[in-house]
Amino acid sequence: MKKAFALVLALCMVFALCACGASSAKAEESYTVGVCQLVQHPALDAATEGFQAALKDKLGDKVKVDVQNASGDSPTCSVIVNQFVSDQVDLIMANATPALLAAQSATGEIPILGTSITDYASALGIEDWNGATGLNISGTSDLAPLDGQAEMLKELFPDAHRVGVLYCSAEPNSKYQADKIDQILADLGYIVTEYTFADSNDVASVTATAVGENDVLYIPTDNTAASCTEAINNVALPAGVPIICGEENLCKGCGLATLSINYYDLGYATGEMAYEVLVNGADVSTMAIQFAPVFTKEYNAANAEALGISVPSDYVAIAD
Repeated sequence: MKKAFALVLALCMVFALCACGASSAKAEESYTVGVCQLVQHPALDAATEGFQAALKDKLGDKVKVDVQNASGDSPTCSVIVNQFVSDQVDLIMANATPALLAAQSATGEIPILGTSITDYASALGIEDWNGATGLNISGTSDLAPLDGQAEMLKELFPDAHRVGVLYCSAEPNSKYQADKIDQILADLGYIVTEYTFADSNDVASVTATAVGENDVLYIPTDNTAASCTEAINNVALPAGVPIICGEENLCKGCGLATLSINYYDLGYATGEMAYEVLVNGADVSTMAIQFAPVFTKEYNAANAEALGISVPSDYVAIAD
């Protein structure tokens, strides 16, 4: 009887030690996250910083984040994410649409979270959209309300007649925004014409054509345009043609005004989603795409002064 009791006691101790060991392993579990960012740019940089900050706040030293920048080259995005797959990272964060598409092509197993993506349905070719991708992909969208941006243009330039919509034809998210705002602006009574450039090489020449034929330009959130704001500004500002932009950093470089989001906050929200996937086992395929909760009317004070335009008092000057 004593032997039997001793055996039961020993087994209980073994199970207890195993349980403690499992609990300790779980408490000390670490994660590796790969970040593929399309290009170095203030908006995308801020999103990556916010993402890292959220993971650091929630996981501390239990997460390693490997940030890689593709320097604006889509094929390099593929090289980066394929390396992440080879390294068997726990999650991939794709910052901008080309990075997201590269990650989608690289893996159907590792969870992928996108940020700075305007429209997931058009980017991923999903026709029956219900708010979640149904794939190993979710994330956050940087889409600002296009109707609000159009109303901003109308508020600032009620007497304008022609609006040129300028964007990169290689970016599907830019095309999506252009198609939407074209109709909104037309409904507001403007004559709208699209002007597209294939890459950075023809930005200046296409911008010159656009400013020569329009009273105002509109540029959606567009990564190529965002990397070429100096070239755009050098053409539009001397010509006296104001630009309404889809986001803050684009406006800071070449615009007059924007209804914009905070990219750091957007990245932080993406990091919170990553925590849910990594630690709480959230199913990324059913996670709804999240949007920025706050939009701010902002203006470029230097360009406003150069153009001789006074903006309403509810606009906030973009910090230098």
